[in-house]
Amino acid sequence: MQRQEFTDTLALEGFETLVTVTREPHGSMDEHTHAFEAKALVLKGALTITAAGVEQAYAVGEVFHLPAILPHSERYGPLGVEYLVGRK
Repeated sequence: MQRQEFTDTLALEGFETLVTVTREPHGSMDEHTHAFEAKALVLKGALTITAAGVEQAYAVGEVFHLPAILPHSERYGPLGVEYLVGRK
């Protein structure tokens, strides 16, 4: 997905806060939750998210969606990751 298409979709879906997040190469975050719903477009690098026992990898141009309060963990690829995320 392209950035403009993604931001247009976020606006239609009511995501008002947009943030660019950058994470370090080979980094990770243990299981955690967010008080907000998140939908993100990977801009650079890659990451893997594990939620409810399911591991899913995301690369440049792919979108991931995390409902609020969903426990999940994250692992970042050899180049780290940068993604544009909408929160609501």
